[in-house]
Amino acid sequence: MGMESKFIWMNGELVPFEKATIHFLTPALHYGAAVFEGIRAYNTDKGPAVFRLADHAERLLDSARVFGFRTLPWTTAQVIEAIKQTVKVNGFKDCYIRPVIYLDDGGWNLNVDGGKPSLAIAVWEWSNYLGEEALEKGIRANISSFTRHHPNVLMTKAKIAGNYANSFLAKTESVRLGFEEAIMLDPQGYVAECTGENLFIVRHGKIATPVTAPVLEGVTRHSIHTIAKDLGYRILEQPISRDQLDLADEVFVCGTAAEVIGLSEIDFRTIGEGKTGVVTRQIQKVYHDAIRGRVHQYQLWCDYVEDGA
Repeated sequence: MGMESKFIWMNGELVPFEKATIHFLTPALHYGAAVFEGIRAYNTDKGPAVFRLADHAERLLDSARVFGFRTLPWTTAQVIEAIKQTVKVNGFKDCYIRPVIYLDDGGWNLNVDGGKPSLAIAVWEWSNYLGEEALEKGIRANISSFTRHHPNVLMTKAKIAGNYANSFLAKTESVRLGFEEAIMLDPQGYVAECTGENLFIVRHGKIATPVTAPVLEGVTRHSIHTIAKDLGYRILEQPISRDQLDLADEVFVCGTAAEVIGLSEIDFRTIGEGKTGVVTRQIQKVYHDAIRGRVHQYQLWCDYVEDGA
């Protein structure tokens, strides 16, 4: 995956791609002392639009506050404008957007107050995270041997960079075992989420998803809730055991990168018909139309890069 662009936004300046560097002794590199967002822009009939930009920008700043930054020099509106500026100047139509607030110049005493926050924003062209074939056939997953974070060990509502060592361990293990994704259980042994996606199950026409306490409250997860309810489905938030996955008619995951993807197999057990199910396809189609600005009732989810679009 090529991640090159013309410019990266760094603390208010558009810096040429090859010069957008930080020093080796930046504490965020050593301790994972950073928060980030994963956002996508899609080409529409009115030009590129960033999907649910305000929600992502707000969560970025919320994550920084959860991590412990007491004061931040940027407002939500300023972050939004910086992101749109970065997409526009690079000329991308479909792209992934990665803003990062990181601890800079201090903090070696393991105290957030000992450093200062910096903000950088990169964009790059992006295709489907799990591959085009996965849209129809679904992907294979397993229950990871690694447990998802306890909420009192690492904050689960913030996208803290250091949290994702947990995802790296799980995903690497699963891929080495021949799967495409890992499903992680919470500290109580119930299904939590995947390494970068929220999870839903479908059984007897009802959709269920894990309670929010141990998982990231994904922006895409919220979009799927809305779409599914508008399609007439009942959504249940409840504890889900690993054997409920085996009994499900369908299992699907969602996230900014993955979008909406069905699971065809979990732990060598076929889910449903072993391919993307009917309910998942319905939601998948509406979501794919919504991100392209083709669904009138979800137009407010699209933040157009060009003024007046």
